[in-house]
Amino acid sequence: MNNRDIIVIGGSSGATAPLKQILGGLPRDLPAAVFVVLHIPARSIGILATVAQAAGHMAVRPAEDGMQIEPGHIYLGVPDRHLLLAEGRILLGRGPRENMARPAIDPLFRSAAVAYGPRVVGVLLSGMLNDGAAGLSAIKRCGGMALVQDPGDAIADEMPLAGLRAVSADLVAPGARIGDVLADLARESAGPHVPIPPEIRIEVDIAAGERVDSGVLGRIADPSPLVCPDCGGVLSQLREPGPLRFRCQVGHAKTAEVLAYEQESAVDEALRVALRVIEERAELVSRMAEDGRQAGRRAVAEMYQERAEEYRRYADTIRRAVLRSMRPPEPSGDEGGQDQA
Repeated sequence: MNNRDIIVIGGSSGATAPLKQILGGLPRDLPAAVFVVLHIPARSIGILATVAQAAGHMAVRPAEDGMQIEPGHIYLGVPDRHLLLAEGRILLGRGPRENMARPAIDPLFRSAAVAYGPRVVGVLLSGMLNDGAAGLSAIKRCGGMALVQDPGDAIADEMPLAGLRAVSADLVAPGARIGDVLADLARESAGPHVPIPPEIRIEVDIAAGERVDSGVLGRIADPSPLVCPDCGGVLSQLREPGPLRFRCQVGHAKTAEVLAYEQESAVDEALRVALRVIEERAELVSRMAEDGRQAGRRAVAEMYQERAEEYRRYADTIRRAVLRSMRPPEPSGDEGGQDQA
């Protein structure tokens, strides 16, 4: 029986420090391959130097399409391509962005789950929003293990908390402890193979760049009255267990939290545009009132002055709405008591 020899790690904001701790704790003779996706800018190359320095005793390589997978190596996601795994090799996907990112964490986790099933150990680190939660759920559904950085140890706890809501984690631990745990897990026998849900395979194909149409999307999702912020297409709600998620016919994928974040940004921008237009309108009508007074047209001046005051009241209402939209949401109070395995 195979060991747990495929380790996939994902993170975003604040993930660099725990990643360095994890890689620094892995032994030179690790009988597993490690794959890392962090949300990185399209032209970023700094992560390679950071990881290579932290794991100087292990080979660190940027992922290349078709590259053979070898134990004892660390493979890094590269900018603007999804890092995907097939049996024995790496694929770089040109599929659409997921949760505003490419590479995204979910495609890596899903592809590992499809290709290697119970041999996979998924690790979710610090980050904003909730990319990685659906992928962690896919790993568990395919027989793999889920490790999550302790939210209390994370600079940005949203990703770890989302992972814990999505799955029953096999371990919740500080970053400094995860490396030792992975070294032990890599030498354990994997569990039995389980059937791979077809919807997970479909989403891996989408990330690889396969064609998406209403027929393909209809196999895994139901149309909703929502619109994709990226392309304006109709969003469909995915039927899978785990975080509430949506895809459009182009293939853009978003969790409900990411969609809400993007909608909030659009609403904020719309409010600011409306505020500017109404304030300009108030200024124009106010000058028209002054012009009427100077011309001795008292009734006209009073009418315009009344309109100017009305527009300013509208502007004050919108300004208060903008300020309220900038306030952080109140904590729900039910996310701080996660049990640790």
